[in-house]
Amino acid sequence: MRRLRQIPVRTLVPNVITLLALCAGLTGIRLAIEGRLELALAAIVFAAMLDAIDGRVARMIKGTSRFGAELDSLADFVNFGVAPGLILYFWGLHDWGNLGWISAMVFAICASLRLARFNVQIEDPNRPPWAGNFFTGVPAPAGAITVLLPVYLSFLGLPVPAIATLLYTLVIAALMVSRLPVLSGKRMGTRVPPEMVLPVIVVAVLLIALLISYPWPVLAVGVVVYLGTLPLGWFSYRGYQRADAAAARDNAPPVVAAHGVSQPAAVPPERSDDERPIRLN
Repeated sequence: MRRLRQIPVRTLVPNVITLLALCAGLTGIRLAIEGRLELALAAIVFAAMLDAIDGRVARMIKGTSRFGAELDSLADFVNFGVAPGLILYFWGLHDWGNLGWISAMVFAICASLRLARFNVQIEDPNRPPWAGNFFTGVPAPAGAITVLLPVYLSFLGLPVPAIATLLYTLVIAALMVSRLPVLSGKRMGTRVPPEMVLPVIVVAVLLIALLISYPWPVLAVGVVVYLGTLPLGWFSYRGYQRADAAAARDNAPPVVAAHGVSQPAAVPPERSDDERPIRLN
């Protein structure tokens, strides 16, 4: 009988982090049902923090796997699609009855569609190399933190009309499934200069301390800043597209015309792999 292949421990670590995030999302749903919304929001924020590190940990320790990628998508659907929708419904959308429930369902459905599209696009061999700098549409974790802005404002003593919450939920859901390029930040901060190590640590500790001490102002300001930076992704994406178009024109072979008859384009000499331009879309 053939022995089963042993699984390296390094592939289990990121999956355990993903499962912890899933536990946080499910606990957030329970807390929302019990009316403990502050703790429910804390659970969603904690799940988003775990989701931000599980993939990086997997790449760092070379523990990536197809199983882990699928598990991460399923956990994201629960944590950042189902849980925020239910929290909003129990908090204020229930005042609109069926309309409130429909808006919560639309948000969860858009989150699932967003995740499914991401899984398909990431395997597209025709994507240009710079496409990894962008998400297509607002990512699910950011959408979950962003859609809960009305709850943050209510905890700050700012009343939010139920109709505004309903419309805002639908807008964020639309942004998640839109074609809007959003800066991903995945290729930023992979390496830190030695002279910046201590300042980065101090800033990270300061942000965590502020989030713990003043969660609602920090989250509200963070969401507003994030929404304000969304156009930057579109402008940056357009810049890459223009650069690709210019490179394509510069490398296009000339077409020689004589006596009104077009001649075949001259075939450029072969070049080594090091001299070839970047892959174009």
